[in-house]
Amino acid sequence: MKKVIIQWQDQFGNWQHYTTMHHQPSAYKTAQNRASRQNRRYRLVDDGGHLLDLINP
Repeated sequence: MKKVIIQWQDQFGNWQHYTTMHHQPSAYKTAQNRASRQNRRYRLVDDGGHLLDLINP
C-alpha cells in the first residue's frame, strides 16, 4: 500500500510534515480543507518523495 504524506509550507518556504495517510483521495480532501481554512499551501508527496499534488488556498 502506498503512503501519501501531507506537508504544509511555512512562512519561510520550508515544508513541514502534517500527517501520513494511505488513501490518496481522502488525503487530497484533507489537504484541500486545511489549505482553505488556514490559508496555507499544502502538498501531497508519496513515500518515495515524489510530488503528487500541490494545493493552494
